[in-house]
Amino acid sequence: MYLRDYGETEVGGFGITSEDDLLLVQDLQLVEQTCSLAHVAFDDEAVANFFDDQVDVGLRPEQFGRIWIHTHPGDCPLPSQTDEETFDRVFGRSDWAVMFILARTGQTYARLRFNAGPKAEFEIPVKRDYSQTFAGCDPERWENEYLSHVHPQHNRRLRQSAFDQTADFDWEEDWLFAENELKGGKI
Repeated sequence: MYLRDYGETEVGGFGITSEDDLLLVQDLQLVEQTCSLAHVAFDDEAVANFFDDQVDVGLRPEQFGRIWIHTHPGDCPLPSQTDEETFDRVFGRSDWAVMFILARTGQTYARLRFNAGPKAEFEIPVKRDYSQTFAGCDPERWENEYLSHVHPQHNRRLRQSAFDQTADFDWEEDWLFAENELKGGKI
């Protein structure tokens, strides 16, 4: 929640799980990313380095590379079309994967997908498990991690829709002009 609330953009990372319970996220690891209000793009080299580092400390890929966690700065935790495309493209070859979204309001969305055998996917419940050990809060470390990995794009969109490309127009003035043109009048 700290990382969700720190900035005004989406933030993404990988959930790191226990060896015994692959759905129990014990840590969140950020990687280099460029993000906006509606998009997160991980740096490919940073992801590769993250995977190498996790293997080097003895974790298996299913402990660190199957749960994609990201935030939505608004109040809706439902996946966008971009989220769906990313989940298919990036996690579609894994045996299984989870897409988890945490909205600014605290609402969550989680979906478990099986890509091997009889393919299936299910929305799954999310809960906080306070019975597990937690090393403690370290907001200073979290802030440093955020500042070193998250690169917001506030004034520039990574992808711009046709509607957004016309955002510089004065819609009221243009509408009145078009309406008067249709009626043969002038402004």
